[in-house]
Amino acid sequence: MTPLPPKPEARPDRVGLLRYLRLFRADILSAQPARLYRAWMAEFRTPFFASYMCNDPDLVDLVLKSRPGDFPKSDRVREGLAPLLGRSVFVTNGATWERQRRIIDPAFEGGRLRDTFPAMWAASGAAAARLQAQAGAEGVVEIEAEASHAAADIIFRTLFSIPIEHETAAAVFHEFRRYQRTQPLLNLAAFLPLPRWLPRPHRRAVRASAARIRALITALTAARAAEIAAGTAPDDLATKIMTMADPVTGARFGIDEMVDQVAIFFLAGHETSASALGWALYLLACDPAAQDRAAAEAAAFPQTPGFADLSRLAFTRNVFREALRLYAPVPMMVRETTRPETFRDRAVAPGAQVVISSFHLGRHERIWDDPDRFDPDRWTRPETRPASRAGYLPFSAGPRVCPGAGFAMAEGVLMLAAILARVRLEPVPGAVPVPVAHLTVRARDGIRLRVIARDPPSPAR
Repeated sequence: MTPLPPKPEARPDRVGLLRYLRLFRADILSAQPARLYRAWMAEFRTPFFASYMCNDPDLVDLVLKSRPGDFPKSDRVREGLAPLLGRSVFVTNGATWERQRRIIDPAFEGGRLRDTFPAMWAASGAAAARLQAQAGAEGVVEIEAEASHAAADIIFRTLFSIPIEHETAAAVFHEFRRYQRTQPLLNLAAFLPLPRWLPRPHRRAVRASAARIRALITALTAARAAEIAAGTAPDDLATKIMTMADPVTGARFGIDEMVDQVAIFFLAGHETSASALGWALYLLACDPAAQDRAAAEAAAFPQTPGFADLSRLAFTRNVFREALRLYAPVPMMVRETTRPETFRDRAVAPGAQVVISSFHLGRHERIWDDPDRFDPDRWTRPETRPASRAGYLPFSAGPRVCPGAGFAMAEGVLMLAAILARVRLEPVPGAVPVPVAHLTVRARDGIRLRVIARDPPSPAR
């Protein structure tokens, strides 16, 4: 029987506000009580606002699918991420968000995904080669760092047609790693009763890191605008988005707004993918039988595949889906009520925070069979279908579903296949990773795995 994957430590059911804030600052997930893995709803009150975590599938559907306009993104989340994301599509609401999605969505349609496939495969092969080079008698690798490198490489190759070795790409990557470790999804100022027009305070290091990232992205975006004007721009995602006119207004993104969007593409397309890849590799290392099955698919995969060949990686895809279920990269989505509501016979006032926890839903005891078990084959069983509709939200749902969901699934499966074709992974005794959540769900002290080259390796990968 596969050992249970680690989950966050849970706090006692009742703690005071000050202790909760200290726990929250350290890790959003371990600040929550264990009962949330079986409760349909929980209420948390501060002196300044009320918050409701909703695990009831009917409430999740109400907020995300039935009436999403009545539950906009919370200003508390927007203010927490404003130094980096500005007014990106991740944090905007209403007409601004609708206009941004009309421009962004066409770049991630199925046909466009085929266009990015060769760059994804090239980056995946480069990541596998880096891991293979580190294999050996010792061969212990901090896998989260490698996953971050690989995911960043895919983003830069598909977005700006440059590899991670490019000077600016490398600088963005290293600065973003620094930012991720210091910035939670909600900063503590989100709990304060500040006027809506007054920006929330941020730590100086957070502001400085965000400013450096945005300056680097601005340089890339301005250079691409010049290439577009000169007719020399490559046909990649950045060019597609920057030249796409809003079908309603005819307007295009300017430099500043494009910088906002690139920042969230990097956050959503690099940080979340790196999180999922790291946990997927750890889960496979702990389950040799599952790893052998995925490696067999990888060995049979064409050395120069086409987009249609992704269908050959059915088990590998289920491994990645199971990693997303157990370790949803974005653990919580926060919405806000705009009018009086009734949740499970409880009156909810306007201005309340509504938390949809994709992490708790993915392990909810009343939704999933054996929820803490790593079981890729559950995705082939009929009884999983209703559970997945009720409790699988790694990319959100409804109108605000992540536009890059298909992109993320393709790159995750490709990276797993490329890596498993070259190396075998084993857990390091005593090095059990502890999941914590800041911007995404990562391991508190990283994920260390032993990397062993497969014999013989695939020379053309």
